[in-house]
Amino acid sequence: MKAAHDGYSFVLSDKVIRTKAEFHNRYGIRLVGDLYTPKTAGSKMSAIAIAGPFGAVKEQSAGFYANELADRGFITLAFDPSFIGESGGGVRNVASPDINTEDFSAAVDFLSVQENIDSERIGILGICGFGGMAINAAAMDTRIKATVASTMCDMTRVNAKGYFDENDSADARFEMKKALNAQRTEDYRNGVYKRAGGVAEEVPEDAPFFIRDYHDYYKSKRGFTERSLNSNEGWNMTSALSFVNMPILQYSNEIRSAVLVMHGEKAHSCYFSKDAYAAMIKDNPYADNKELLIIPDAVHTDLYDQKSIIPFDKLENFFNQYMK
Repeated sequence: MKAAHDGYSFVLSDKVIRTKAEFHNRYGIRLVGDLYTPKTAGSKMSAIAIAGPFGAVKEQSAGFYANELADRGFITLAFDPSFIGESGGGVRNVASPDINTEDFSAAVDFLSVQENIDSERIGILGICGFGGMAINAAAMDTRIKATVASTMCDMTRVNAKGYFDENDSADARFEMKKALNAQRTEDYRNGVYKRAGGVAEEVPEDAPFFIRDYHDYYKSKRGFTERSLNSNEGWNMTSALSFVNMPILQYSNEIRSAVLVMHGEKAHSCYFSKDAYAAMIKDNPYADNKELLIIPDAVHTDLYDQKSIIPFDKLENFFNQYMK
């Protein structure tokens, strides 16, 4: 299967120029992104760095958002996080709650020094698992003026506790860690990191709806791209280990900048956004610029690429308001 449009899962707007961008994070990992610039761009523009979903690449949903927001007047950067897609990292197909949070700040580094961008008007947008990373970055990086988390997943929570927290027990975590550490030994012995497998080619009739939801995006022309982990062989099996022991969002209720959390009402993952928002505003004296937006009838991947469902007017107004 090939991606729909020259490796991208969407059509580039005729009002936008797409160019390659390279930068590095604080750990020296080379990151690669696509910079989307409005053809009518002037000087000192607002800019937005975009990443996600978890296991996707910049040619998928991140690029889709970047293209649309650039069409609306922002300079946008859709980038591949460390170890993924075109970005660097000596071991491929692995994730890190620390390094992937840092990747957002590295994107802010890059945008901050561009001559046509106002360094005081930079925001970020994370999708799915990188929605959680985006909020985590906002809690750390005071340069970020506005953050959007779309159809967010907290990957540290789901790895440590399972979907819907169904495996939230010391015994369940012990057995998981035991299996993953045994896999580490095998990987070292073999000199190859075993992959966990991406979204399955065929979905059983009795599979939960969210499995079919992912399949409809990653395994169809709608979202398939050659570099995507989820469309192909998935993450390294041991990638989950650091997420179990290093929860993100620990100081989210100290975020002073604006945050919009949006999720589909019928998404299996909606509880992540509801809980993250509640924790973010609890005892936070800067809660007035925080918002939870639940989109009626939408499922998880609707917010990946469904232009009629994603509230782009809302996003445009949100970024304009808080990056003015």
